[in-house]
Amino acid sequence: MPDAALLAIKGLRVGFDTETGPVVAVDGIDLTIAPGRTLGLVGESGCGKSVTAFSIMRLLPHPHGKILGGHIEFGGRDLAALPLPEMAGLRGHEISMIFQEPMTALNPVHKIGRQLGEAVELHSAFAPGEVRRRCVEMLTRVRIPAPEARMNEYPHQLSGGMRQRVMIAMALINRPKLLIADEPTTALDVTVQAQILRLISDLQKEMGMAMILITHDLGVIAETCDEVAVMYAGRLVERAPVRELFAKPRHAYTRGLLASIPRLDSTPKTRLPAIPGQVAAITDFVEGCRFAQRLGLDPGTTRPPLVEAAPGHWVEDFPAMLQPEERAAGGD
Repeated sequence: MPDAALLAIKGLRVGFDTETGPVVAVDGIDLTIAPGRTLGLVGESGCGKSVTAFSIMRLLPHPHGKILGGHIEFGGRDLAALPLPEMAGLRGHEISMIFQEPMTALNPVHKIGRQLGEAVELHSAFAPGEVRRRCVEMLTRVRIPAPEARMNEYPHQLSGGMRQRVMIAMALINRPKLLIADEPTTALDVTVQAQILRLISDLQKEMGMAMILITHDLGVIAETCDEVAVMYAGRLVERAPVRELFAKPRHAYTRGLLASIPRLDSTPKTRLPAIPGQVAAITDFVEGCRFAQRLGLDPGTTRPPLVEAAPGHWVEDFPAMLQPEERAAGGD
């Protein structure tokens, strides 16, 4: 693991047992993140972003989901091999996660105060009065009005934005070193999305924690992340500092994602460019370039390696996916 890395994922492979046999959903990815930094994970639905997050948290569905190989090193420990009781001690304490839909993540039959207090009690020995004080303080910090009253309410009594703020409070109440935010603004209106993202960013800076942000929104990535990793069909196809990736995307899939973003200078009422083809079924994935498979090109018989095309800018080295000048330079 690099000296400066808080989390280092090496060769992670994750699979699921299905009725038609085992399938591999995450196929040998490498990722690192340093303390205080934000890494964005982007890609279409089904590319393996959330499965990667659940693997870090060891929350894969049991017994069907399995880590098949690789290492997830965090603070000198391999989370992939850590006994579950030790992993439970880290979860919610040193590593926390904000889930996509707060209404399903929160227990509908328990009050907010009980659920938030449980996150404190599991990792500390505070007296009940101190636990409640910390909960009220955290609700105040995530800008929930009348926090004392909210402690006695049920999730269905809160708006979507309020529930998401409760989830943020629950994830951050123990000041974790790493926060995983999996589509934290799904189903929220644009104004509330901006408030939630600003809140997460402010708390991250205040606490100095690292964050993995999973989203489909490249605009969010551009505003909040230091680095971005692009996933396709269970693999990383490109990773770079965020400014570098937006200025010079090298892989055809990344260029397709960026081209699909509406632009202020585009001609009004014109169709946005769409990536052609369809993602293959997971049971039909090839060993070669999977994006070439989608485009109907020869994907080759071996997996393309990730090469460093520029300092800190890694891309899957498959000539048909690179710009002509990059191919001429040997991907350099």
